[in-house]
Order: sequence, then structure tokens, then C-alpha cells
Amino acid sequence: MEYLTEIKVRGYHADFYGHVNNARYLEFFEEDRWALLESKIDLKKWAREGLVFLVVNINVNYRAAVPVGETLLVTTRLERIGNKSVVLKQDIFLKRTEELVTDALVTFVIGGKDGAVLMEGDILKEIEKLR
Repeated sequence: MEYLTEIKVRGYHADFYGHVNNARYLEFFEEDRWALLESKIDLKKWAREGLVFLVVNINVNYRAAVPVGETLLVTTRLERIGNKSVVLKQDIFLKRTEELVTDALVTFVIGGKDGAVLMEGDILKEIEKLR
């Protein structure tokens, strides 16, 4: 499995109980989404064309508490492509045991000047690069 993002859990990631705060996982997922997008798509070109990635839904499963000091590995893969949306599957594992601690399905659309664009033509070709 390819890991683009490795994160060392620091004190500022933790909640009152010394575990990674639930909101931080969203940041960890976002970090890896950007790493994937930047590695496959020319985002500066898309920005010049007025195209942006907009997250419209996130469903997260918190499977195990992660204390400060652990190192996490984050993965992102293309789950499915719809008419106007794309779903990514994201997983976070403990590096030392490879235990799955959190996973999510993240749905996004590509926003253009007239709203969400259809997944067709050049846009679809670019999104297919995320496979």
C-alpha cells in the first residue's frame, strides 16, 4: 500500500484525554487528499481555469484511540466517480502495527463558475488519474 502522508502525533493534536482529537483526523485526511491531488493533477492550471475541489460530505469511522507519540500513515484512493461528484476512501493506520484506527468516505465536487461541473471530458480524464 502506498502512503503519501506520515504524521507524528504531537501534543497539540490531543484532546483532554491525551488522544488525537476527532477534528484533527479531518486535518490528517485533508493533508493526504492534497498530497494525492498535487501528485496527479496540475492544481495551478485548474485554479487558473476557475476550478476548485469542494468537499460536500465526510463520513468518518473512529476505530481506535491514538495517543500522543504515535506515528500515523494515511492513504487515499479513488472509490467511485458519479455524474458530478467523486468519492475518495481514506484510511489512517498506526505505523508500528498497521492497525486501522480511522477511515472515511469523502465526497467532493469540482466547482466552476456555474456550480458543480459534470465528470466528463478533460475533467473526467484528470480525475481518473487518481486511481
